[in-house]
Amino acid sequence: MSSLNLDDFTDLIERPDGGVRRDAEARRERQIVPPGALGRLDDLGEWLAAAQSAVPVRPVERPRVVLFAGDHGIAGQGVSGRPAGSASELVREVLEGGRPVSILARRLGVPVRVVDMALDCDPAELPEDVVRHRVRRGSGRIDVEDALTPEEAEAAFRAGVAVADEEADSGTDLVVLGDVSVGGTTVAGVLVAALCGTDASVVTGRGGTGIDDLAWMRKCAAIRDALRRARPVLGDQLQLLATVGGADLAAITGFLLQSAVRKLPVVLDGVVVTACALVGQRIAFRAPDWWLAGQNSGEPGQTKALDRMALEPLLDHGVTVGEGAGGLLALPLVQAAAALAAELPERPEESEKSEEEPEKVSEEE
Repeated sequence: MSSLNLDDFTDLIERPDGGVRRDAEARRERQIVPPGALGRLDDLGEWLAAAQSAVPVRPVERPRVVLFAGDHGIAGQGVSGRPAGSASELVREVLEGGRPVSILARRLGVPVRVVDMALDCDPAELPEDVVRHRVRRGSGRIDVEDALTPEEAEAAFRAGVAVADEEADSGTDLVVLGDVSVGGTTVAGVLVAALCGTDASVVTGRGGTGIDDLAWMRKCAAIRDALRRARPVLGDQLQLLATVGGADLAAITGFLLQSAVRKLPVVLDGVVVTACALVGQRIAFRAPDWWLAGQNSGEPGQTKALDRMALEPLLDHGVTVGEGAGGLLALPLVQAAAALAAELPERPEESEKSEEEPEKVSEEE
């Protein structure tokens, strides 16, 4: 019998401090630039103040990119633009500095952490700090079999919780969360369709590398078949992740929920992370208050999930590459909002008058 009770997260997760947010709004009213003139930067600064429980808001000085990695058996059905089992190649490229997220992170001075949950490769091929949380080698083919056993799903979820604790304990003050996977967008589509009660065709996109029409039809069919397996377990979110998720998605879900417990703000990247956020919302309805949607990738499943969670993307650049690259592009916007909220001077008090003001002269002689 599992000792993991997901209902505990509902009690453990609090909303960002509403009183502090009102204080931040009042401070914004007193600043020299009129409220509203900075657009969404005003909302961002106030949200961050509430998340930090600090007015003025503190600068975001120790952000980190965290990427959970895994291969998915469904990729073997020709639903991805990359060969099945090749996510480890992407991970090596990230670590060697050649992927878009690596280049952006280097430019922005943000460290990147990769966590292998289910890559289809020998763990000896990758550094120990990358593979130490691995649950299994590849996740199952979700249209005909479970992605994970219940024990593996719990282990992966707990690994995500542990990584969130490690980040919070190390002083990370904001996480850009992404995935490195092959077949992951298909799995994400199943979760979104199942949780939103919609058809496979509504959530089926072209993936990170783009696929042709024939591959899109195969992907749509795979999602439809997996949906039939997902619907009977919709009431149990951990079982849902075991049935049609994967070790990386279970870990991402655990990471998101524990980050909310630890009051660690998270920027969501693409459709895979957003699908996990939707699962997390089902577990703890206050959790999305700690998350920002970094960007709109253009994947229909992401759009559907964000709409369900009432999260509006900060950017709309259609970055589908995954790996946290699109989410990382939103980081300077968050940092700018914090700087403006903290450093814009306040207007002088209206009651302050010049000591040089002449006194009224009596008309009496």
